[in-house]
Parts: sequence; structure tokens; C-alpha cells
Amino acid sequence: MRAIVVQREVAGQTFTLETGFLAPQADAAVVARCGDSMVLVTVVRSKEVKAGIDFFPLVVDFEERMYAAGRIPGHRFLRREGRPSDQAILTARLIDRSIRPLFPKGALNDVQVIVTALSFDYENSLDILGLLGASAALTISDIPFDGPVAGVRIGLLDDEFVVNPPFKKLEASKLDLVVASTKDAVVMIEAGAHQIPEKQMMDAIMKAYEVAQPLIEMQEELREMVGKDKVPFTTLLPDEELTTAIRERYGSAIKDAVLQPSKEERERKVKELREQVIAELTETVPEDKLVLLPLSFDEALHRIVREMILNEGIRPDGRGYSDIRPITCAVGISPRAHGSGLFQRGETQVLTIATLGATSEEMLVETILEEEVTKRFMHQYNFPPYSTGEVRPLRGPSRREIGHGALAERALEPVIPDEDTFPYTIRLVSEVLSSNGSTSMASVCGSTLALMDAGVPIIAPVAGISIGLVMENGRYALLTDIQGMEDAHGDMDFKIAGTRQGITAIQLDLKIKGLPFEVMERAFERAKEAREFILDKMAEVIDKPRPELPPHAPRIISIKIPTEKIGEVIGPRGKHIKHIQQETDAIIDIQPDGTVFITCPSLEQAEKAAEMIRLYAADPEVGKVYKGRVTRIMPFGALVEILPGKEGLLHISQISHERITSVSDVLKVGDEIEVKVLGVEPDGKITLSRKELLPPPTRLTVRSPSAGGTRPRLGGTHSRPPQRREPGSGGSHPSGR
Repeated sequence: MRAIVVQREVAGQTFTLETGFLAPQADAAVVARCGDSMVLVTVVRSKEVKAGIDFFPLVVDFEERMYAAGRIPGHRFLRREGRPSDQAILTARLIDRSIRPLFPKGALNDVQVIVTALSFDYENSLDILGLLGASAALTISDIPFDGPVAGVRIGLLDDEFVVNPPFKKLEASKLDLVVASTKDAVVMIEAGAHQIPEKQMMDAIMKAYEVAQPLIEMQEELREMVGKDKVPFTTLLPDEELTTAIRERYGSAIKDAVLQPSKEERERKVKELREQVIAELTETVPEDKLVLLPLSFDEALHRIVREMILNEGIRPDGRGYSDIRPITCAVGISPRAHGSGLFQRGETQVLTIATLGATSEEMLVETILEEEVTKRFMHQYNFPPYSTGEVRPLRGPSRREIGHGALAERALEPVIPDEDTFPYTIRLVSEVLSSNGSTSMASVCGSTLALMDAGVPIIAPVAGISIGLVMENGRYALLTDIQGMEDAHGDMDFKIAGTRQGITAIQLDLKIKGLPFEVMERAFERAKEAREFILDKMAEVIDKPRPELPPHAPRIISIKIPTEKIGEVIGPRGKHIKHIQQETDAIIDIQPDGTVFITCPSLEQAEKAAEMIRLYAADPEVGKVYKGRVTRIMPFGALVEILPGKEGLLHISQISHERITSVSDVLKVGDEIEVKVLGVEPDGKITLSRKELLPPPTRLTVRSPSAGGTRPRLGGTHSRPPQRREPGSGGSHPSGR
């Protein structure tokens, strides 16, 4: 088979699209490549429609294959890929959100897009290639698709925008922005940023849009070469006549139901009215249109909500376009948690719990992008069924939960203190207790409250808001703080989080086929105003991190030891570390550079562990006095441990000024004595003295029986009878006189 290839140079990089060689039984298959990074993207549409569905069943999967990076995955007992990593799920969601608005309304056939990583060079990002390949495959297939679309990543290094920066440089970048664009407009944005001003963010988005155009042209060229004729979807659309009839007969009742102040009452009234309309019109509607009756009611509701917003300036709960629902904040909800923050906006309520842990409790992450990395800051998001008054089985986290958790994590990460300033592992868990729109942004606000309640010295408080949009025939209305009904019937969910200084995270999802730049710019302005209002409300409860950690939080201190002493501190088979942990209840983490992090329930225990580590790392100093413990008795002396793990020899001659016949007469194992270091040999052997620390011998006077006089003699426990010295024998008297 002959492969068809097209290429484009974009910002100094060569992008290649190839089709016709791999995966011939898929509806379309494209290999997208840049450098040595390469993905295979396949698209397949189901021939039949599943019974009973009334939505578009699009599925995007990103398949990480460790062979792409030359690695063997998994545990040694199961050397194959398991469930998708969070990074794989986030990549799949990014592609899904970029292409979903470009499919026909009412499509019912399943469409599956599978992106398989074939090669990764640690330079060129796979998400950008995956989106390019997915759009290209849909563009050349027979599946109706209003593309092509292309994604571009923009970084900010040394205050300069960098197009598709190398993967390794992203850590140093102040901006990680991915923009998906069609020929006419932007359709998706995802960004993490270090407090970037709105104007600079707009400049980056516009640059990404411009850079994407050659990639769109490349796909159009491929379509001209091998594109298939489009085959329409099986669709389910509302009947226009039925929709008009429902609006004329029930429009006033629908409007009354929509204007109910509470979500529960609104949904109840809409549900009752829907059932009433279907029951009353069933007998008058032709049989072939009965299946369209529920859909037509939903369309009538959809149009009435939008017209109320656009024509009358009325939102479902009666707010103005820029009004924010009532806000409630609280901290210290959980007495044993290290930090907790409750944030409620209208009927959306989120409780975030902060937990502080040792550095060794960091999360280990393995993805195709990086072999093994650790995360010291984590945010996780839970969306239980009771938050919407529903019943469903509890399983693992859904893709949506992983995506929302990652968005809030991205928003908060720029304000988390570095490890040198705050050497803790930080875990945040946001529990959605009640949901009526924008729970991810409420999680950002609740997390900020929890961090400050826990005493984490964040750089600045972060808040988030979602801006909605209703746009028709050139007219539009931007809605601040959208709730569930506005999200369902609106055209946009533009989540923007940041501090007073600038933006830290963005996620833009659209239902229309692009967002004009002037509307985007106004949305940024509206979000900034709302963000500052919310930060003021949060500051009324807590405006800065608490000066002290909570009593139940662990205490961490760090010390530095010479790298060559790491082995001595650890000890044989971890003997020394285990001893310290048993004595102090400490968690000890030693870094390769000699930094030691000590985590204990109390500061006193941590300081005790630090002193023990210093002793293990210390070298004995000649001439210094140590308090040691006798560990062994031998005929010629004793071994004394003067520092943890370091013993010296106390020779029998250095025990006392007097002659000793047996060491055990003076010392026993376990005795604590003071000794002085006399010397340290090159091989590490230590010689000690106890004698040098004892008082000098005392002089005693003994009366001579023959001379009737006295003479001095040395004190001590051992004595001998006086000996008469012969005259003229020479020498001196023992006394030295």
C-alpha cells in the first residue's frame, strides 16, 4: 500500500500527516508526527444506532504505550499497561472537547477516536499531535465533521512566547497554554499560568490561533488528496411544528417554571409540565411524530430560556448578567483535619479538606511522558450522586472527576510554596456536597480556604468563576457565575481562576463552532471583576494563612549532612534509621544532596531525631570529651560507643591512674562514662582515655616506724609496705623531694 504524506513547517518544526498505510480497516487512520514523536489516530463510526439513546455517543481514548518511550511498564508481575493514567485521561478529554462542537446536532451513531502513542522523543508533545491526527482522520473520513481543527501550545520563557516548547522546558515556563482553533475561531482553551495578566493571556491565545492556520491548511490539502464523501449521521432532531405549537400553547407556563428560585422547585415544575404536555398532545400528534414529542418540548424550553436571557435580560433565577449568587465561606469545619474550607455559591456547595504529610508521602507517577516522578501537591475532586439528589453506584473516579480535580490543581499550583519554604506533601480533597453549576471553580475557592486554614504559606489566595454565553444572530449575552440550567441551554462554559495579580488556570468548553476574540476579551474582564469580588468575600472569613500549623498536623524540620555520611546515618540494613524512628516516631527522608527531612508528631520529637542524625553523621574529634556507653569488656580494655554507631578502644592502661588487674573490676557493659579521644587512625579506629579525665593522684603521708618521721606515698587502692632505702644508694625519694 502506498502512503499519502503531507508536511508543513511550523515555528521551526516539521509536522507530518500520513495515511493509507496503517490500520486499513478503520474508517480513517492518520499517523501524525513531529520530530521522533508519533501517534496513530483511528476513527470509526458505528453502522447501527443503539436503541433508546438521545445524545451523541462520542468516545475519545488516548492509549499510552510505554514502548513508545522505550520502557517496559507496570509491576514485575504484570508487565503491561493497566488502566489509563490521569495524564492519558486529560489528553483524551482535551481532544474530545476540541472536536465535539464540530459534529452535527442530533447525531446518534457511535464515533470512537483512538489515539495510540507509537513514539515519544521527550521533546514534542503527544497531545498536540493527537489532536492534529484526530482532526485529520475525521476530515478525510466519511464522517460529517465541521473541521479541521488544530492545537498549538504556547509557553512563556524569559518573557517571550515560545511555540510548542520542548516538553522538558515546560517546567520552567510561566505559561502552559493549549489552544484549539478552526480556520475561523478558537474552539477550546486549556491553560495553567503563573498569575498571567489578562492582556498577556489574550496575546498568547491570538498567537496560538495564528500559528494553527498552517496545520489546518495541511489537513485541507490531505482532504483534497484522499478525502471521502461524507455520509450523513442517523439523527434525532425536534420537530419544528411541534416545537412551535408547544411554545404557543405552553410558553407562559414554561417561563413560570423556569423562573422558580430554587433548582429543586424549577426541575420539579419543568418535569411536571413536560409530562403534562406529552400527555395532552399525545392524542393529537401523528403517530410517526410521537417519538419527537419529548425532544420538541426540550427544544421549546431551550429557546424560551435563551430568549429570556437575550431579549429580556432575565436569567432563570432572576439575576442580572453580572450578578453572582450569594456566597458563604467557612473554615475549621473538621476538627481533626489539618485544614478545611467550605465554599458555597448559591446551591453549589463544596467542602475541601487539606492534609499535610511527610516528603516521603509524595505520590509516585509513571506516565509515558516521564518515567517516574513525584508530586508533593495533589488536588482530588469527588462528585457523589447525592450532590444532585440522585442514586447511582459508587465506583472509581470518573473522567469528569479527574478532569475537574486536575483543573483546580492547576489553578492552585502556582501559589503553593516550594519545598525549601514548606517541606510538606499537601493533599487536597474537594467533596461536592451540592451541585448547581461551576463546582470545579467552587473547589478552587474551597481549596484556598483549606490551605490557609492549615497554615500553608500560599503566595496569594486563588478564586475561580465560570462565565457563560448565549449567542444568536450576532447578539450575545455573557453570564457571570452560570448555574446548571444556564450551562445546559447556553453556548459556553469558560472557567477562569486566578489571584488578584493574574490568571492561574483556564478551561474553555464551547457548544458553538468558535468564540470571537472580542467576546473572549470581555469574558476575561468579567471574570476578573467577579474574581476580585469573591476574594473579598473569602477574606472576610480568612485573609491570610494561619501563622501556626494546626495541633494535629505533623512537624517537619530539615537538616543537612555531608553526602558521604548518608550511609553511616542509614546504617547496616537501615539499623540506625530504624533506631531513630523507634525512639522518636519520626518519618525520615534523606535526599541525595544530603538534605534530611524529619517528620514527627511534635516539634520536640523532630528535634530529638535531628540531634540523633547529627550524632550519626558526626566524626569524633581528637581532644574532645564524650559521654559514652560501655558496649564490650575485653582482657586488654573496653569498647565504648561515643557516638551512635562509632566505638573506640579504651585500653586497660587508660582506665585509671592505678594499676588494674581486671577491666571488669572497674567497668561493666552498659556503664556510662566520660572519655577523651586520644586519636583517630586513618582506618577509623579510635583510641580513648578515661584516665586523663580523672583527678590527679592524691599524696598520702605514712609514719616510718624506725625513724619516727613521715614520708609521702601515692594514694590509691593498692599499697605496698614501706621499704628502707640504704644510705648512699642514690636516686631520689618517691616524693620527689
